[in-house]
Amino acid sequence: MNSVIEKLSPSVANMIRMDHTKVIATFHQYKADSSPRVKQALASTVCLSVEIHAQLEEEIFYPAMAAFDPELVVSNIPEHDEMRVLISALRELNPGEEAYDAAFLALMRTVMHHVAEEETILLPDAERLLRDRLSELGAQMTKRRLQLLASRAGEIAWNAARSRPTTTALAGAGVLVAGGYLLRYGLKHAAH
Repeated sequence: MNSVIEKLSPSVANMIRMDHTKVIATFHQYKADSSPRVKQALASTVCLSVEIHAQLEEEIFYPAMAAFDPELVVSNIPEHDEMRVLISALRELNPGEEAYDAAFLALMRTVMHHVAEEETILLPDAERLLRDRLSELGAQMTKRRLQLLASRAGEIAWNAARSRPTTTALAGAGVLVAGGYLLRYGLKHAAH
């Protein structure tokens, strides 16, 4: 069973890169002139993604790298701590305030610096040093991510809905209602 999970899971390095890509894409959606509702949803999405990403790295990836050389990851934990401080400060602010944009941009700068360092130094080192364990570590990270996300599913869905324009959300709701109707109608007539 574990070998199946390992084969289906991305490598730990690719999983980390996918997390980086997701957060950067969300950063690009954030606009100073967006509604407070959209700003808060995007910021909440980034914050949750960064928190889970940092926890996964600290529990699984960094210990594996530190087994080769603790110096490889020594600067990353303080960067994670700095991100947590910025996330906490951001969550205390009202998304309608100018300070909210400044706090979000500070978080973005810190995350981008961290991403650049990992992508150019740490991940290439990992692919060289952990090449025989990349899939195994990716599977461990996938399993742990699912555990961490399970309790946050409602929050994730809520943020996704709030970060979309109202017209898009209404259209999506309409599609779901229509799909449910068609499914019930199709099942009802298929039984006859």
